[in-house]
Amino acid sequence: MTEHKRRKRHTPLLALALVIVGAAALWIIISILLRDTDIALLNPKGVIADEQHWLLVTSTLIMLAFAVPIMLAIYFFAWRYREDNQKTDYSPDTTESKPYLLFAWGGPSIIVIILALIMLPATQRLEPQEPIASDKEQLTVQVVALNWKWLFIYPEQNIASLNFTQIPVDTPVRFELTADGAPMSSFWVPHLGGMLYVMTGHVNPLHLMGDTVGDYPGNSAEINGHGFAEMKFTARVSTQEDFDAWVEEVRQSPSALSQFEYDKLREPSENNPPEFFSNPEPNLYSSIVSKYGGHDHGGEHEGHGGY
Repeated sequence: MTEHKRRKRHTPLLALALVIVGAAALWIIISILLRDTDIALLNPKGVIADEQHWLLVTSTLIMLAFAVPIMLAIYFFAWRYREDNQKTDYSPDTTESKPYLLFAWGGPSIIVIILALIMLPATQRLEPQEPIASDKEQLTVQVVALNWKWLFIYPEQNIASLNFTQIPVDTPVRFELTADGAPMSSFWVPHLGGMLYVMTGHVNPLHLMGDTVGDYPGNSAEINGHGFAEMKFTARVSTQEDFDAWVEEVRQSPSALSQFEYDKLREPSENNPPEFFSNPEPNLYSSIVSKYGGHDHGGEHEGHGGY
């Protein structure tokens, strides 16, 4: 066997080896770069985020299971039917091939069917308006998007906070989302679950539950003006004891959320530090919703949003 033929015979094996080595090197580089990096979508801290993470990983692996063989097949056909390969029949005029048609249509169809069987039940299970099953009593937090900040009202605890919300661990929370004069925003705590749109005159309920104590960043995922980048807040998941202590501390705050104080908060501002208020104005949240033509019926409004 001549040196030229020997070289050609080993070409596909060498290329495959290079692909494997390159993929391994890329994986190692990415792992090093992401070491000690908190990527929220890959580091869930709540029951909803846990399910979303599982769906993300599962769907990616399913698609890779088909994509990798397809990419290898593309290389194989390109190498097998190269111009200087005289041992392979090349029939460009062939119009029908049942095995090819089965491969071309069957593969994608199988992917769609498998993903549908997984995603459709998950879509119903992760419906934002669906309460989270738990043996603990649900906590309600009313959320108002302002320019460019977030106001949280705790109607049962009779307190309020700006750009900060605290919830007990392993407790289902119903966030009732609306806006007051602000463009459409998106409420999102990536560690805890998906985002949901926030609009004036609407109440969109979002159910979340944190299962790990910690502080997690929240933001608006919707570009809504020049202050959008700083429309951030902190979501703290704490023990029930720490939550109760925090509530009691805020109740003693000399700053009451009167209508006058709220009107000041409505003025556009950026980079607001967390603030805490006692005794929110009675029916403040209902008045915010109703003044834009909406009605607060416990958050059962039709609206845009999703995970």
